[in-house]
Amino acid sequence: LEQVLHRLKPQKSKNLIVGSSTGDDAAVWQLDEDRALGMTADFITPVIDDALTWGKVAATNAVSDIYAMGAKPLMAINLVGWNSEELPTELLSEVLEGANQVAEEAGFVIAGGHTVEDPEPKFGLAIVGEVDPKNLLRNSGFRENDLLILTKKLGVGVITTAIKKQESTEEATDAAIASMLKLNDQAAKIAIESGATGATDITGFGLLGHLGRAARESKVDVEINVSEVPILPGARDLALAGNLPGGSKRNLEWVEAQLDVGSVEDVDVNLLADAQTSGGLLFGVEPEEVETTLNKLIEAEHDAAVIGRMNSGSGMIRLSSQCK
Repeated sequence: LEQVLHRLKPQKSKNLIVGSSTGDDAAVWQLDEDRALGMTADFITPVIDDALTWGKVAATNAVSDIYAMGAKPLMAINLVGWNSEELPTELLSEVLEGANQVAEEAGFVIAGGHTVEDPEPKFGLAIVGEVDPKNLLRNSGFRENDLLILTKKLGVGVITTAIKKQESTEEATDAAIASMLKLNDQAAKIAIESGATGATDITGFGLLGHLGRAARESKVDVEINVSEVPILPGARDLALAGNLPGGSKRNLEWVEAQLDVGSVEDVDVNLLADAQTSGGLLFGVEPEEVETTLNKLIEAEHDAAVIGRMNSGSGMIRLSSQCK
């Protein structure tokens, strides 16, 4: 997609303060000094058999892009691809109900949508949110000496792949679903309170893909302590058993030129590239803010951890397997 976008003439406006050029999670349109609108769209294929749960996961995943910019969601519309010859409309009603439940929990409104015939079902949302431009979280906002905080465990892609192959354990499946259903609203609020300026959510490009782009845009290098990266229960064993999504492998290839894996084992590198659905936020805070920030995140029931540090540089990611 990045290669495709590079062939297009970028559209510019003085009001468009975040566009496609930096690979951010949402576009941002400034209204005045204190108000801006964030807009995004995201949809996914089923990651779980239960229609209601899929709808909730898809909505949580889509609204995460709004939170990753520091914004509050206001309104959304449904985006549906549906095979009406193979799937009953009652199932679609359950999918939409799942999204409605997430919208109610998050405090935004779903006001209609659009449906097309599609051999493979897809569902998601286009969402508009509001943000104070002074509180924007951006890919280009990570700073030298920032410590990196990740708010959810990795491994969703591995586990959902194993679920489709009927190889996942009950513990791993339950943990992945709970993670995907956890909203990033409180994490974003805490990031802003902590003075963060750089953030991204960890979704389809995996930790390495999203972090790699942010490091380039922020002109910093990153050191990741792999032993501190939180992993969902069972995900490492399932990865060793061969449950690696194709998207995760492509993520690793995409970031390879800016990655120094050191002596880290292949399975752990693959988990860092694992394509997440509705993953956590990754943001940078100054060292003196870390303890307070972590305590707030843990109180908000996030599996948060400090996983690395930003240094002056040009976008390199260096992995270390050493424990603190």
